[in-house]
Amino acid sequence: MNRRNFIKRTSLATGGTFFIPQFLKALEINPFSFNNKKLVIIQLKGGNDGLNTIVPFRNDIYYKNRSAIALQKNTLLKLNDEVGFHPSLQPLKKLYDKGLLSIINNVGYPNPNRSHFRSTDIWQTASNSNEYLQTGWIGRYLDTTKSKSYTAIEVDESLSLMLKGKNQNGLAVTDAKRFYNSLRQPFFNKLFQYYNDQHLNEHNLGYLYNTMIDAKSSSKYIHEKTATKSSNATYPKNLFGKQLKTIAQFINSGLETEVYYAALSGFDTHAGQKNRQAKLLNVYAESIDIFISDLQKNDTFKDTLILTFSEFGRRVQQNGSKGTDHGTANNVFILGENLKKSGIYNGSPNLQDLDANGDLKFTIDFREIYATILNKWLHVNDSEILNKKFSNLNFI
Repeated sequence: MNRRNFIKRTSLATGGTFFIPQFLKALEINPFSFNNKKLVIIQLKGGNDGLNTIVPFRNDIYYKNRSAIALQKNTLLKLNDEVGFHPSLQPLKKLYDKGLLSIINNVGYPNPNRSHFRSTDIWQTASNSNEYLQTGWIGRYLDTTKSKSYTAIEVDESLSLMLKGKNQNGLAVTDAKRFYNSLRQPFFNKLFQYYNDQHLNEHNLGYLYNTMIDAKSSSKYIHEKTATKSSNATYPKNLFGKQLKTIAQFINSGLETEVYYAALSGFDTHAGQKNRQAKLLNVYAESIDIFISDLQKNDTFKDTLILTFSEFGRRVQQNGSKGTDHGTANNVFILGENLKKSGIYNGSPNLQDLDANGDLKFTIDFREIYATILNKWLHVNDSEILNKKFSNLNFI
């Protein structure tokens, strides 16, 4: 059996519930120290329309460019005299009123890319738009801190680039019990026995055996820590609600995981945007509200920070299909009890000063947000992980 066959068989056997870490030596002494801070990262996949999320209801340019999809002032959840929430965000408005939300406007990066895949890679790796990195910013955090694989968990069937490092990767786990049981299948038991019987060296299965040791150890730890803790909260019966319920269970059980990653898909609204975005924003806001309430009841929200982003925004001008096409800068949501500046963090998009393509200009580089979280929340050297020094913001 060679490495290619091994990886193929283990992937099929586990249903994609974990990603095999690369170049991992499971028996090394690990200096990882859990500081009890948790970061929950949520991606709104497809490019959420920020202008119809935080609506500039006093701006005539907004209504002129969006005659078919603009939201009227009397339907909005007013935040101040200039902007209001999309009406589907009522649960988020409650959190905003409690000082638990900071809205950062005009977030993007130089020379933006409008491809879903490429722009997602840029956000996940924290690269320049013309730079192609093979590791994610959270993966490099794992490498730098020499963390264990369960320090970062994606609640999905496969692992995103964000959680992949050079020497260490996070784990993709949809269900703790399923993850644990998948590594107790006869195939894996036979493999461990085969290794012990043959004493295979690092050039054959030794390398892969060590990755399996780490995965099996992590699955046992996650399963045992979460087995006695279940959530009584009623989450929405959809995939995103299920993801947040799993993350809440992991956090409330005391799992020593620092970063969680989940996603809500469907925001590529080229046609029929109004109804589609309304439903998706309601799913997001309702799920987030229940998630935070669940953590608060278990006294764990005080140590949790939630970051919500989308790979890009949408064009200012609506298209001919009552939708919007790929744009550039967008808003980012930060939720937590430790916000220095809640509410509207900075100025709204300038609709009178667009780029050559008619898109919004960014004023905050998304890596400034990452740098702030790394430095002020996770307490690590942000420039070492981001490969460059970025300004820190003042939201935490």
